[in-house]
Amino acid sequence: MKQLNFKRFALLLAANSFFLSSYGFCQDIDSVAVTNPDSIYATLSEPEKRFSRNAVAGLKVADGLEATLFASEPNVVNPINIDVDHRGRVWVCEAYNYRPAVNGRSELGQGDRILILEDKDGDGKADVTKVFYQGPEINAPLGIWVMGNKAIVSQSPYVWLFTDTNGDDKADKKEILFKGIGGTQSDAGIHAFVFGPDGKFYFNYGNAGKQLVDGQDRPLLDKYERPIDFRQYKQGVVFRCEQDFTKVEIMAENFRNGFEVAVDSYGTMWQSDQEEPGNGGDRVSYVMESGNFGYVDEMTGASWRLNRTNVEDEVPRRHWHQNDPGVVPDLLETGSGFPMGMTIYEGDLLPRKYWDQIILADAGQHYVSGFPVENDGAGYKSTGVIPIIEGTKDKWFRPTDVCVAPDGSLIVSDWYDPVIGSNQMKDRSRGRIFRIAPPGTPYKIPVFDLSIPEQAVKALQSPNLSMRYMAWNACVKHGWNAEPFLEELFNQYNISPRLRVRALWVLNRIEGFNYRSLDIAFRHINPNIRIAALRAVRQRNSDPTEYIKRLTADPDPQVRRECALAINHNHTYEALDVWLQLAKQYKGKDRWSVEALSIGAYDQWERIFPAWLERTGSKPWLTDSGKDIIWLARTRQAIPYLEAAAADTSVSFKTRLRYFRAFDFFRAGYEKSQALLNVLSVNSSDRIEVSKLALLHLDKSFVTNSQQGRTALNKLLDETYGTEHYIDLMTRYELESENDRLLKMALDKSDEVVGRDAGALLLEQAGISYVTDKLAGLNEAKKSALLASFQTVGSSESIYLLRTFALDNNEPVSVRRNAAKYLGGSWPGEEAVVKLLREDRLDGAVKEAALEGVKNAFREEIKAQLAPYFPKPKEEVKEAPTAPKSKKERRRRRRDRD
Repeated sequence: MKQLNFKRFALLLAANSFFLSSYGFCQDIDSVAVTNPDSIYATLSEPEKRFSRNAVAGLKVADGLEATLFASEPNVVNPINIDVDHRGRVWVCEAYNYRPAVNGRSELGQGDRILILEDKDGDGKADVTKVFYQGPEINAPLGIWVMGNKAIVSQSPYVWLFTDTNGDDKADKKEILFKGIGGTQSDAGIHAFVFGPDGKFYFNYGNAGKQLVDGQDRPLLDKYERPIDFRQYKQGVVFRCEQDFTKVEIMAENFRNGFEVAVDSYGTMWQSDQEEPGNGGDRVSYVMESGNFGYVDEMTGASWRLNRTNVEDEVPRRHWHQNDPGVVPDLLETGSGFPMGMTIYEGDLLPRKYWDQIILADAGQHYVSGFPVENDGAGYKSTGVIPIIEGTKDKWFRPTDVCVAPDGSLIVSDWYDPVIGSNQMKDRSRGRIFRIAPPGTPYKIPVFDLSIPEQAVKALQSPNLSMRYMAWNACVKHGWNAEPFLEELFNQYNISPRLRVRALWVLNRIEGFNYRSLDIAFRHINPNIRIAALRAVRQRNSDPTEYIKRLTADPDPQVRRECALAINHNHTYEALDVWLQLAKQYKGKDRWSVEALSIGAYDQWERIFPAWLERTGSKPWLTDSGKDIIWLARTRQAIPYLEAAAADTSVSFKTRLRYFRAFDFFRAGYEKSQALLNVLSVNSSDRIEVSKLALLHLDKSFVTNSQQGRTALNKLLDETYGTEHYIDLMTRYELESENDRLLKMALDKSDEVVGRDAGALLLEQAGISYVTDKLAGLNEAKKSALLASFQTVGSSESIYLLRTFALDNNEPVSVRRNAAKYLGGSWPGEEAVVKLLREDRLDGAVKEAALEGVKNAFREEIKAQLAPYFPKPKEEVKEAPTAPKSKKERRRRRRDRD
C-alpha cells in the first residue's frame, strides 16, 4: 500500500473535522496536525473559538517560544493576579465577585477563591487544583504574594496574611496586616506585594487607596519612627516595608493606578501606570526614589485637563504633567490599554533578547511584551517593544499578570473576557493560565536543600521571586556560615552581575559580616553594582554620608543620580557639600539628573541655593545647567534669577514658557509679584505674550488692589481688545468696568469663536439681568447677534434666555427663529429643544429653525428622540409592471424569474 502523504492527510483530516463541526460536532484545532493553524482557526464558529482547548490557537506566540494551556475554566475563573511559589505551583487570586452592582452578584453566595495549581508530571499543564482559601471576606482581591506556607492577599480595605500551619495546602490562620485602605471594589485600591533584593517587601495602591493603618488601627511609623501623614502624599503611592511589616516607607507618589511594582536585583523599581481611559497615556516608569510622578498638579491638585502655561504638546505627556518642574519623566508611553502585572525577567531559559527586560501584561492591548531599556543620562529610555504573546486572533485574551517560574518559564494569567475597563466584565465563567517557554521544554523545578548554606546560595540565583525569598532568609539565618559562599558568588566574574549583586544584598544583612565585598562593590567597574552598594549601605547606616562621598565624583551620571537621591532629608554639612559637588558636575539637558538634584535638595533649598550661587557666579541663568536648577529651585531666593531667565529675549518665547510655569510653584508674595511686574517692562517683539503671561501668573488681588498692577492690566487690555488674549485676561480678572466692551465684542464678532467666548464671559460675569436689559434696547439684527454669542455656552442662564426669546410672540419672527436655532448649539440646549418639541410649544418657522439647530446632534439617544419630528423623506413611487400582452411575453417573463 502506498504511504499517504502526511501533509495531505492532515489537510483531509482538518477538512473532515470542519465538516463534522458544521453538523454540530465540536472542532478542536489542537487535535489536528495542520500546516496553517491560522486558516483553520478562522473557520471556527464564535462559540468554538471560546473553547479552552482552542485557547492557544487564538494566540500569536513569538518565535522561539511556545505557549501551553496550564489551566482553564472550570478550574479557574477570572484570575486577576498570580504568583508562582518555590515549588513551581501557581497561586491564583480570583476576582469573580468584582463590581456586583455592575456585573451582577455571585450565584454561589460565596467569597472569592485563592487557588493552588500544580503540575506533577512536568508537561506544563496543571494536574491538581486546590482551594487554599475561600470566604465571604475575600471580595474581588487584586494581588497575591506567596512566601513558603504563607500568602499575602491584597484587597481594599485590607491586606490579609494567610498561613498554612499543618502543610495541607489549606489556610489555617488569618491575620489583618493593614486596613483602612480606600478603593473597595475598585481596581485602584491596594495591589500585590513583591519581594525586593534587599529583603524588603514592595507594594502599591492606586489613587483610590488614600491611606492605611496597621491591623490594630494604629498609625504607621516610617523608618525614622515618625507617624506617616498621608495627607502629604498625592494619588497613587509606592511603598516599602520590612518583612515584619514595620518601618513603612513611601518611595514615590502621584501615580494614577500603578497595578504592580517590579524590583530588579539592583534594587531599581519599575511600574506601569494606567491613564484616564482614551488618552493614549498608559506608561511605564522608572520609579525614582522620593519622586513625584505628575498625575495631578503638585500645588493645586488640579487635573491634567486644565490648561496651564507650557502645557505639553502631546496628550499622553500632558496627562502626566511632564513639562512641570519637580515631575520625574516617564520611561515611555504605551498608548491606551490596561497595563496590569509586570515583572523583571532575570532568567536565562527564554531567548537572550528577553533577558533582564521589563515584562508587562496589558489586558487592554491583548499582549504580554518585553520592553528593552538602556541608559539615558542619569535615567533610562526604552528601545522598543518585544512581543511575547499576543491576542491577535482572539481578542478575548486579557492578560492580567505575568510571573517567572523557578525553571525560568513565564506563567501568564488571562481574565478572558470580551471587554475591559468601565468596571465591567461580560463573561464570568472563564479564565486561563498559560505557560510560555521554548518549544518542548518540560516544566522541571530545581530543588534545593536550604538548610545547607551552599545550597541556599545557589537557590538565591533562581529567577523566581518566591525561591529567592526563601533562599535570602535562609542565607541570613545561616549568617557567617553562608558568608564564604556569598563572597564566592559576588566575586564570580563570569556570571550576570545581577546574580553577583544579590549576594551583596544578603551580606549587607548579616550581622558582623566582613566589609571586603562592600568595599569592592564601591570600586566595581559596573556602575549598577556601585549603585546597589550605595543603596545597601543606606539601609544599614543611619548616616551613610561618608559612603555617599566616595561616589560623588563618579564618572557615571546614574551613580551621581543615586548620590543625589541619597541625601534627601539629610541636613548635615557633608550632605550640602555632596549636593554642591554633584551640581557642579551637572552640565544641563538631562532631566533625570536635575530631578534627582531637586529631590536631594528637598526642604533644604534655603541653605543650598545661596551656597550654589556663591560657587556658580553672578549669571547662572546663562548656562544650561544653571537654567535647569533655577527652574527647579523652591526658594524665594531663586525668584530674581527666574525673572532674568523669563525676560531673556535672546532665547525663543516658547523656550521661556517653562520659567513662567515655575512661578506657579511659589505662593503669592512680594518677591514673586515684583519679579513678574519687572518682566512686564521688558521690550521685545513678543512683549504682548510675555506681558499677558506675567499678568496671568500674578496674584489676582495684588493686581486689582495696586496702582502699578491695575495700570499694567488696563494697558494690556487696551492693546489686546478683540483677541483671545483679551478674553484670557478677562477670564482671570473679571473686571466689571469691561462689561460694555465685552458686550460690543460679543455683538461684533458673534459669528467667531472669540465673540462667543465674549458672550459666555459676559453672561457669567455681568449676569442675566444686565444682559436682559441690554437685549431690550437692541434692534432686531443686534438682538440676534447677541443671542448668537450665547449658543454654545450651555449654562442654565443661556438656555433660559434662548428659550425665552424663541417662545416670545412679542419678538420679531427673525429673532424667535434665530433663538430657536441657537438653542440647539450645546448639549443642554439639545435637551431643551427635545422638551419643547414633546410639549408641542414650537410651530411653523420657529419649529423648523429649532430642528435646523439640532440636525447634527452627536448623541445617539438625542438623535433617536428627535427623529419623529423631522419630516420623513419621500419614498420613490415604483411603477407597476404592465401585464404581458401575449403568451410569448408571459413565457419570457417566467424564464427571467426562473
